[in-house]
Amino acid sequence: MGLHDRIKSGSNGHGANVGGANGAIAEPHAALAAATPRESAPETALDPYAELKTRIHHACIAKLGPQLFSTEAAGDLSDQVMRTVTEQLALDRTPLTREERRRITREIADDILGYGPLEPFLRDDSITEVMVNNWDKIFVERGGKLERTNASFADNAHLLRIIDKIVSQVGRRVDESSPMVDARLPDGSRVNAIIPPLALRGPTLTIRKFSRDPFTMDDLIEFGSLTPKAAHFLSACVRGKLNVLISGGTGTGKTTTLNALSAYVPGNERIVTIEDAAELQLQQEHVITLESRPANIEGKGEVRIRELVRNALRMRPDRIIVGEVRGPETLDMLQAMNTGHEGSLTTIHANSPRDALSRVETLVLTAGVDLPLRAIREQIASAFDLLVQITRLVDGSRKITFVSEVLGMESDVITLQDIFIARPPDEDHAGSGQATKLLGPLLCTGLKPHFLEKMAANGVSIPANFFFPDESGGESFTVASYGGFS
Repeated sequence: MGLHDRIKSGSNGHGANVGGANGAIAEPHAALAAATPRESAPETALDPYAELKTRIHHACIAKLGPQLFSTEAAGDLSDQVMRTVTEQLALDRTPLTREERRRITREIADDILGYGPLEPFLRDDSITEVMVNNWDKIFVERGGKLERTNASFADNAHLLRIIDKIVSQVGRRVDESSPMVDARLPDGSRVNAIIPPLALRGPTLTIRKFSRDPFTMDDLIEFGSLTPKAAHFLSACVRGKLNVLISGGTGTGKTTTLNALSAYVPGNERIVTIEDAAELQLQQEHVITLESRPANIEGKGEVRIRELVRNALRMRPDRIIVGEVRGPETLDMLQAMNTGHEGSLTTIHANSPRDALSRVETLVLTAGVDLPLRAIREQIASAFDLLVQITRLVDGSRKITFVSEVLGMESDVITLQDIFIARPPDEDHAGSGQATKLLGPLLCTGLKPHFLEKMAANGVSIPANFFFPDESGGESFTVASYGGFS
C-alpha cells in the first residue's frame, strides 16, 4: 500500500466515525473521479507527496549549489543530482515503497535538471504537442488527437519557474512588462508562453515538438501525405530552382514539409534561413541561420524578419528560406525572388492555393507601400512558380492536397494550374479500396507545367510522359525507382 493509499484509508476511517452529510458528499465525488479521471479535477491537485518533494528539492539545491549552473559536464551532473536526491530521500523518514521512491526521485531530478512534469511528454516521441492550460491542466496531442493527462505542476509559481527556465536559455524573458514570448527548446521545438495579466486563469504554455531526426520525403510518403510520383516532382522542382510557396492551416505540417523539401537543395549552394524561432534542421554544410529578436526591456533592440531579409541580400545567398511570411517582410521576399534569388522557399497560413495568393497580396499592403493592386499581383505572379497546399483532415492526418503552378496574369487575376490534386474518394477512380478514406491519393492531373524550360536551364529535366494521368494512385512510382529521397 502506497503513501497516498494509506493517507486515503486513514481519512476514510475518520470519515466513517463522523458520518452524516460529509460522508454522503465525499463518496460520490470519489466515484466520479474514479469513473472519469481525465474529465474531473486531476488527482495530482491533492498530491500527498508535494510537501516531501518540495523539501527534498530545496535540500538538493542547497547541497549542490553552483554546480547546477555548470554546463561542462552535463552527464556527470545528471548522475550527481540523482545520487543527491536518493541520499536526501534516504535521510527523510517518510515511509515509501520502492516504486514510490523511484518515481519521486525521477520527478525531483526532472524538476532540477529539466522541465519538471513536462519531461515525460518531451521524451515521448508519439506526442507532437504539449499544452499547459493551467498548472493543473496539461493536455497533449497524440496521433492528431487531443487528450488530457493526469500530470500537473505544484502551483502557478512552479509553472512560471519552468517557463522562465525555458525562455532564458535562448536569451528571452517573460514578465509583466513582456507577458508573451516565443522561444525554442534545445532540440528546436517551438515554445509559446503567455502569463498574467494577459492570461486571466494563470500562465499558459504551448510546446510544438519536432522530431529528433528530421522527417525526410520518405517519411512523408510513408505517412501517406503524398505519393512517390509527387515527391519525385517536388524534389525536381527544388533542384530546378523554382520558387515554392507552401501554404496550409495551423498545425498542418508546413515547417515539416519545408524541411523535407530543403534537403534537395544542392550542398554546394549557400543557403540563408530566416525565422522567428529557429526550427529548420537543414543538413547541408553551407547554411547560415538567422533568427529575429524581440525588443529589450526598454523597448529597443528589436530586429524583425524584414530587416533580416534585407540583410540576407547582402550575404551572397544562392537560396533564401524564410520560415514563414506573416507581415511586411513579404514585400522584401518578393523583391528577392524577382531579382535573381531563384529557388527560394517560404510558408504562409492559408486554406487553399487561391487564398494563399490573396494573403500574400494583403501582407504586401501591410508594408505601407502605395502600389496599385495590379502591380502587386504582377510581382506575386512573377515571383512564385509553385504552390504546395497542405490540409489537416478530421482524423488528424496531414496530406498535401494541391500542387499548383502559378501561370501568370490574365486581366487582373493571377491564374493557377493544378499539376497534382487529391480528390475525395467519390470523385476519383482509384477503386473501391479508397472508399473508406477521407481523401484520395495525390494524383497527376495530366497537365504539363510551363516551367519545365526553366528547370531544364538549371540542369533538371522531366520527361513529358511523366505527367500522364496515373489512375493507379502512383504505385508504379516507388521510392526505389528514384533511389530513395533521404
